[in-house]
Amino acid sequence: MTPIILDTNIVLDLFVYLDTVQATLDKALRAGIVNWLATPAMRNELVRVLTYPQIVKRLAASNCRADEVLAHMDALTTFIAPAPKAPYTCKDPDDQIFIDLACEYRCILLSKDKAVLAMRSRLARIGAVVSTHYT
Repeated sequence: MTPIILDTNIVLDLFVYLDTVQATLDKALRAGIVNWLATPAMRNELVRVLTYPQIVKRLAASNCRADEVLAHMDALTTFIAPAPKAPYTCKDPDDQIFIDLACEYRCILLSKDKAVLAMRSRLARIGAVVSTHYT
């Protein structure tokens, strides 16, 4: 299985917004083609984000609950220990945990965050691929 890191916005796209752009990723996760790696801190961030008023409204509009989103994550994720600090620092400190893990495992990091996308070429130097969607 190919290791993959998903930032929180991608998780929201998958399970809250049901973004069709992420349909291939959803199929790959459910088929076990990719191995979604995450740390407990990443799950905690998702818990926090799921309480944001705009996300709560979207959950209601999608007839979805926060605990269902977390259940999807729990079922599809391999939880691992945090990675050591990467050789590169993200401008957004909240995104550093994703960068660290992608660098440690030299894998795909899916993100739509501008601060993460700006690091694409630096991360590629050490074998981590940053993209907005899985193909």
